[in-house]
Amino acid sequence: MITPSNTALLLKGIHSQEPVAGLTHDFYKYPARFSPFFTRAVIETFTQPGEVIYDPFLGGGTTVVEASSLGRRALGTDISSLAVFLSEVKTTVLQQAQVKAIRSWIDRLGPSLNILEPAQRAHDWVELGYQRNINTTETWRIRKLVELAVAKASYLKTREEQRFARCVVLKTAQWALDCRKKIPTVKEFRQQFHANATEMLKAATQYGLAVREAAGAQHHDRDALRPLCLHRSAVGIEEDPALNAYRPIKLVLTSPPYPGVHVLYHRWQVKGRRETPAPFWITASLDGQGASYYTFGDRKAQQLNSYFEQAQAAFTSIAKISDRQTLIVQMVAFAEPEWQLERYSAMMDNAGFSELTFPQLANSPDGRIWRSVPNRKWYASQLGITASSKEVVLFHKLRWENGVPPGN
Repeated sequence: MITPSNTALLLKGIHSQEPVAGLTHDFYKYPARFSPFFTRAVIETFTQPGEVIYDPFLGGGTTVVEASSLGRRALGTDISSLAVFLSEVKTTVLQQAQVKAIRSWIDRLGPSLNILEPAQRAHDWVELGYQRNINTTETWRIRKLVELAVAKASYLKTREEQRFARCVVLKTAQWALDCRKKIPTVKEFRQQFHANATEMLKAATQYGLAVREAAGAQHHDRDALRPLCLHRSAVGIEEDPALNAYRPIKLVLTSPPYPGVHVLYHRWQVKGRRETPAPFWITASLDGQGASYYTFGDRKAQQLNSYFEQAQAAFTSIAKISDRQTLIVQMVAFAEPEWQLERYSAMMDNAGFSELTFPQLANSPDGRIWRSVPNRKWYASQLGITASSKEVVLFHKLRWENGVPPGN
């Protein structure tokens, strides 16, 4: 557990104000991303190489990237197919031949991103609405460039190469469209595409080296450290046979949907608040449902009852795959912490967990650790400092009664 020697490391990670960077973390700007510095500090403090780490709400994949690069075995779940796509691409160790093939594809593609070239329209995706709000007079050129690039990704031979190429397109399209007041020109898009591709290949190579080094230190093949990312809910995870190879779980490290906080996980906002599900088309991933599907319910619902019911169902399942050694570490923000934090704590208790506090880390009277979040994106510019601009780190362990966990 926490010792004097690692207290400083953990505190530095918790309070880090550094932008998300390193390894493959910057492949995509997923909303409410974990700090990789926090993630790494928690993993190094509470686990050893070869132990299993589970993130039930994968999001942008920060936990599984850090876990595998540090020689831990990682498991993740998410109801968003976009989150699973990103996590898998970020944790793919490319072979040298694949890197060479992707680099050649990038060099050939640049000049062919020509607005005059006939586009191979994605008619099925268009009919399903996945290009909504990106066919306007201001955005159609970017839409066409993206369509050209996505179609040409199929020229690559392996699935890993094709998915990496789609991720480059995704990152560039997000840069061009999401929350932009001014849509870039065709020339600017091509330049950014090449810059993104070059940086992402470099990052993927660095990640691959880290995994190979970690695997070598344990005398394992690198594939032994490839995370398992499942497109499913954490609810019922105890029944999934894929979990059999990932026991015991030493650490659950996650950031669940934030109670009452508006976070748009599954859409981009184009020229104001016009939403588009284009990320799912670019990655060939099917969308789920509306925003409440990804956030445990409507943030405007009375007392957030749906949120807490779904959160309790998820953590009840997590309790069933935990044991005495499993530590749960969460980073959570609240729209109204004065009442939502208390109810969140009660939810964790009902799911079978007891909260732990560490006085040597605490910076508040209740014994918890709070951190300020730099550049919080949602509504902070209009509202100034909001409650969701602060996050709390929560520690829990399974509550045992008469020698057995609750519910057994």
